[in-house]
Amino acid sequence: MTDNRRHEVREFLSTRRARITPQQAGLPVVGGYRRVPGLRRQEVALLAGMSIEYYIRLERGNLSGASDAVLDSLSHALQLDEAERAHLYDLARAVTGSSRRPSAASGRVRPVVLRMLDAMTDLPAYIRNGRFDIVAANALGRALYAPVYESPLFARRGPVNTARFVFLDPGSADFWPQWEKAADDSVAFLRMETGRSPHDKGLTDLIGELSAKSDDFARRWARHEVKFQHSGVKRLRHPVVGELALPYEALDLPADAGLRITVYSPERGSAERQALDLLGSWAGSPALEH
Repeated sequence: MTDNRRHEVREFLSTRRARITPQQAGLPVVGGYRRVPGLRRQEVALLAGMSIEYYIRLERGNLSGASDAVLDSLSHALQLDEAERAHLYDLARAVTGSSRRPSAASGRVRPVVLRMLDAMTDLPAYIRNGRFDIVAANALGRALYAPVYESPLFARRGPVNTARFVFLDPGSADFWPQWEKAADDSVAFLRMETGRSPHDKGLTDLIGELSAKSDDFARRWARHEVKFQHSGVKRLRHPVVGELALPYEALDLPADAGLRITVYSPERGSAERQALDLLGSWAGSPALEH
């Protein structure tokens, strides 16, 4: 296992351990002062039902040979949520070189998927890979994300990348009213992707670039937070139609490893629906009757 991979495992486990107090873990607190902010290594080992020596080996970054039962026990002891548990399993798979899926090296989208995307004339939609490159979008999706597409960041290089936009374009704070959340989410999703696609050089290069150019990114990256999010409400501030609160669904494309389609779908008659109709007219795309 490479030193980088060991470091990734070590930092992930140690940051998870540091956030849990003995009280949260249901352990008695003996004495007053504690040198560590969270659980001690021997306390995690006790909770996970393993020897302290074995846990130290795991936290030093050596997940080689760790069984599903061991990973489950460790997840329970560290009170990992669904995304964190999945990330731990991804890190363990990376040890043996059996990552869950190949890296998203190709930006090509199959014609049938493009036709499906373009058929959604009244819903903004786009397709991205795990590096946050937008590899395809329908007309309304491009209109909705016009501030991103028009960013000087992408005038001489492509493709459009929302993570770069968040951290390297000052205008991103105008586009995302909840910029802190957008930044936190972007980093957490990229961290998940490093576990799923550990050999993706484009992903590694992106993280290196953002770490070097953005203190906001580097600070968040050091937290080792991970997250799942397949649906929700995204708040945007568009220069033409103003602030929007758009419900969305994000769906992985099973036949296209690493690609995900995101579709925004506001309720009929809502202010957001009316705003999208106006945006469709502004962009020259047909808007259907509602």
